[in-house]
Amino acid sequence: MHHLSTTERRAEAIQSILAHLKPGGKALVYVWALEQESSRRGWSEKDDQDVMVPWVMRAKKVKKGEEADQQEDKTFHRYYHLYKQGELEDNIREAGGVVVESGYEKDNWWAIAERT
Repeated sequence: MHHLSTTERRAEAIQSILAHLKPGGKALVYVWALEQESSRRGWSEKDDQDVMVPWVMRAKKVKKGEEADQQEDKTFHRYYHLYKQGELEDNIREAGGVVVESGYEKDNWWAIAERT
């Protein structure tokens, strides 16, 4: 969800999730939160919601006795939409779902949704 760049794409993703639920089924959705002031990232409501986050692919370690190829770490930047409080629940309702329960845990917003 948080890798999709538009509100429309995020709503479409939720609609697809809800459409695949069996009657009475529920879906758990986790997204990165904007409110992470106490984490190492330090994002807060004053920051942009749409960010590029570096992801480092560590070079393969060479075992003792093997020839070193001098590989280097590679950094890739991934798109994230950081959700504000209440935004995930709004997205679920806009997609035709019902929010059963929701909350915040370890820098993520989460919600349990079911079809209407």
